[in-house]
Amino acid sequence: MERSLIQSIAATLPAAGPRVVRGIGDDAAVVRSGGKLCVTSVDAIVEGVHFRLEDGSAGPFAGSPFDVGWRALAGALSDLAAMGAKPGEAYIALGVSREAGEAQALELMRGAAELAAVTGTVLAGGDVVEAPVLTASVTVVGWAQDERELIGRDGARVGDLVGVTGRLGGRPRRPRPRLEEGRALARAGAHALIDISDGLATDARHIGESSGVCLEIELEKLPLGEGVESRELAATAGEDYELCVCLAPDDVERAQGQVQMTGVELTWIGRVRQGAPGASFLDARGDECSLEGFEHRW
Repeated sequence: MERSLIQSIAATLPAAGPRVVRGIGDDAAVVRSGGKLCVTSVDAIVEGVHFRLEDGSAGPFAGSPFDVGWRALAGALSDLAAMGAKPGEAYIALGVSREAGEAQALELMRGAAELAAVTGTVLAGGDVVEAPVLTASVTVVGWAQDERELIGRDGARVGDLVGVTGRLGGRPRRPRPRLEEGRALARAGAHALIDISDGLATDARHIGESSGVCLEIELEKLPLGEGVESRELAATAGEDYELCVCLAPDDVERAQGQVQMTGVELTWIGRVRQGAPGASFLDARGDECSLEGFEHRW
């Protein structure tokens, strides 16, 4: 189980040094560097687990090597968006299979380079190795001037409203990481942020567990992606790369205005209450549903 392994790894590591502001447990690590804050995240995408290099809709995401490169960088940059950080540099380690070869590896890098240009990210280096299947491990570095600019998962408070950017469940082939929206929500006073990569059902639970509160979410209020009819699917599908935010009711109007300036919707879907830490999903009748998003299992 992915979560239990992460917890076990964290338990084996020594205490972080004084330069580390945020370590394991958030979307990205935060380290003091030369008077600024360096925000770093690592994300990996593996053929057969996260994607297939063919057309179709069943199973993992299916697309071209260009799509895979775009998506690999988007997933990592989405972690910076969830912290409210400004993007800086990216480093990509490619594992190239004999079946993929140089042509597909180059096409993957072209996809990553196009998204880098769109988001103002510099592709500054990486590595290339032989691998059984095509893989890309992406390290992204973002920056902030002050610790107050950055938002973690652990700040949700009882009485906060819960919102999401964009629409859920559509699993776009070339998602746009919500970098501007993350900074806008941070400026508007967000108490907690997370990106929706494993499904709202999983990622909202992460906020609740980290903050010691319960996020109560009404399924009927979820904004559905194009062609998505099931609200349960919208809550569990994952790979939306939207943001889930918790903030005080008094800051809602300001947050709405800040995010709308970026051209993205912001929808209020629930509230934060006392209760068992995690997330609770209610159907149209007000009954609680048992929902789970994606988690690696072995």
